[in-house]
Amino acid sequence: MKLKPLVGLVAGMAMATQAWALPGEGVQVQGTHSPIAEEAFQTVIVNRALEALGYEVLPIQEVDYSPGYAAIANGDLTFTAVNWYPLHNSMYENAGGDSVFFREGHFIEGAAQGYLIDKATAEAHNITKISDLADPEIAKIFDHSGDGKADLTGCQAGWGCEGVIEHQLDAFELRDRINHNQGAYAAIISDTITRFERGEPILYYTWTPYWVSGILVPNRDVVWLEVPFSSNPNGTDTEMPNGRNYGFDINSMRVVANKEWAAENPAAAHLFANVSLSVNDVSAQNMLIRDGQDSAADIERHADAWIRANQDTFDAWVAAAKAVAQ
Repeated sequence: MKLKPLVGLVAGMAMATQAWALPGEGVQVQGTHSPIAEEAFQTVIVNRALEALGYEVLPIQEVDYSPGYAAIANGDLTFTAVNWYPLHNSMYENAGGDSVFFREGHFIEGAAQGYLIDKATAEAHNITKISDLADPEIAKIFDHSGDGKADLTGCQAGWGCEGVIEHQLDAFELRDRINHNQGAYAAIISDTITRFERGEPILYYTWTPYWVSGILVPNRDVVWLEVPFSSNPNGTDTEMPNGRNYGFDINSMRVVANKEWAAENPAAAHLFANVSLSVNDVSAQNMLIRDGQDSAADIERHADAWIRANQDTFDAWVAAAKAVAQ
């Protein structure tokens, strides 16, 4: 009989400990993004929220997109915060799709892509569409290799955008007028910017959020080119409500996680589904990377500064995720 108060005390302490336990305690999580440094910022922000939930966050692994999806599907990695939707649809489906992945919500919305040329050349020759380069005289304006074809600074292999460009070169009958130059994108776009600074015509592919549009500013330095009609591997209609058509879907970046892990970790799953980050904030941070603040420590500092500036939002993410686990 004398043991009852002690038993009650121990039980009460156990209940209190359980009440204060964080939902991620004792659970490891490992994020991934491609070897593009500009994808680390948003991944670190998600990691910081996971840490606030008690998860043991392992170092981010840099893996190209396609093998990254496969690694998440089989549980070798936990999540990516840079699932480009719908650009990566084929890679997502090839790795198992909804049967192996958890994907809810849209992390970063309003990501545009497409073709641009310098504004001076556009105005001098009345170039408004990529199909205007079907005219060999127009194509030669952007010839930097001497073969008479326009040189397009294109998409790095394995990113998904290269498939859209290759598809459109055939659909718009531009294969004989445009060279799709591929390579390490940061290097070839830097060469393109140098040409622009020398006053040479330029033709390139880019996307937002990314730092390029902070250097080559649309409507000031460069202009977007439209396409003659929608045509891409996903079969989607890319015409916008205002009638303009730049050939690429307006993408969002979504968090994709291993489905089994997400089911076992409802707090993290709720976080993944509800985080939200402005495309402009990502572009601003990407410019810091371009200006030399590109180390892992720099990017973590940028992420921590964003969290401090948006503390109420961050705390709300974490509180809502905790509530789900209770």
